[in-house]
Amino acid sequence: MVELLWDSPDRYTATLVLGHGAGAAMDSAGMNDAARVIASRGIRVARFEFAYMAGRRDGVRKPPPRADTLLGEYRDVVAQAAVDGPVFIGGRSMGGRVASMVADELYEAGAVLGLVCLGYPFHPPGKLEQRRTAHLEHLRTPALIVQGTRDEFGTRDEVSGYALSPTIELVWLEDGDHGLRPRKAVSGFSYAQHLETMADAVAGFVARW
Repeated sequence: MVELLWDSPDRYTATLVLGHGAGAAMDSAGMNDAARVIASRGIRVARFEFAYMAGRRDGVRKPPPRADTLLGEYRDVVAQAAVDGPVFIGGRSMGGRVASMVADELYEAGAVLGLVCLGYPFHPPGKLEQRRTAHLEHLRTPALIVQGTRDEFGTRDEVSGYALSPTIELVWLEDGDHGLRPRKAVSGFSYAQHLETMADAVAGFVARW
């Protein structure tokens, strides 16, 4: 069994399984922030770590493996976390990418209702030609991607030219980086405001399904 870190309000309408990014653990500052604010909207959040990241807690340092090798781990976590009520899957960066790669399988099996990605890694930084979008062009699962407009893994200008599935809703956070953080002096927005906007978008998305 994988260790799950729960953010559970007293009353919740759905559960969101949230995977971490390639280099940050499930209890990193960004994951803590996202889980806390989403949970404040009446959504239970279940965080977990892929085996390579969990191993780092015991001193075993391994680089992140290829995303397609983590699909089985994500499936197992969904089965473990889906205790009751509607279930959604997603994650920060790589965690969201892995979730997107199993989404249609789980959606069509009735195991999940939708996908939520916070800062999707559309391409590696500086490598626009290495898109990670082929499966997103035909995604059948209802999906929400919350992205900063200056995210080095996919800016608004870049992503606007991608042929993404009509099931995908994109919410853009002005001047946000890959961690959804804006430069307040440039944008007029604070990180706290962007977190609230993100959580509102997630809550609205979940309520529709």
